[in-house]
Amino acid sequence: MSIDLKENALPGDLEQADAADLVRWAIHRFGTRLAIVTSFQVEGMVVVDMAARVSRSVRLVTLDTGRLPPETTAMMREVRERYGVEIETVHPEPAEIEAMVRLHGPDLFLDSVPRRMLCCHLRKVRPLERKLAEFDAWIAGLRRGQSETRGQVQRVEYADGRLKLSPLADWTSADVEAYTRAHGVPRHPLYAQGYTSIGCAPCTRATRPGEDERAGRWWWEQGTARECGIHFSADGKAERTVDVLLREVLQDPR
Repeated sequence: MSIDLKENALPGDLEQADAADLVRWAIHRFGTRLAIVTSFQVEGMVVVDMAARVSRSVRLVTLDTGRLPPETTAMMREVRERYGVEIETVHPEPAEIEAMVRLHGPDLFLDSVPRRMLCCHLRKVRPLERKLAEFDAWIAGLRRGQSETRGQVQRVEYADGRLKLSPLADWTSADVEAYTRAHGVPRHPLYAQGYTSIGCAPCTRATRPGEDERAGRWWWEQGTARECGIHFSADGKAERTVDVLLREVLQDPR
């Protein structure tokens, strides 16, 4: 539903607004203190397209984990050329990655859920937390239909002292596809190869018929949520172990 959102709109008004109106309101309300956080998957690209129609000065933020597929790097170039926007690329701390690899090897994510979560934490969660300190609000491309874990995603919430918006929370995959086609939104090349969710190259595969959208993420794990920890924990039981591993990495003297 399209409604006229005022700068001081109440949470109830924001919940009722359609996705494009919510994105427009956030850009006008927060300006350069708003981040559009995207990994250039199809939902994120819908948000990017909506935002770029409002302002070419919108701040796009993405994570370069150091293990992205080349197709994602190609998407960054295409987005810059198509929309004329800058992309603020966030990297993990080299010293933290070096310590992690020294202690656990480069492919530690294959060893156990806690070690995989440690890798995600250092390559994704911590870098994004540091970057978000610059902002008062941010937008993500989450949908409730992406997985059971995301079934309760809120369109509007406050987390860690800042506003978090998920304008597409109540969209279906068909809604996303319809918008993408109607507006000619660039599509990540890996979708054409059967991928339905795209992350780091060694941790993502194409999905098979009948699998849910995020089944290709960390597919070797059993009984855990397909999450990296930015929005949801992958495994609450493993969090204590991750904390221990993280302290070891951060305290590594070499």
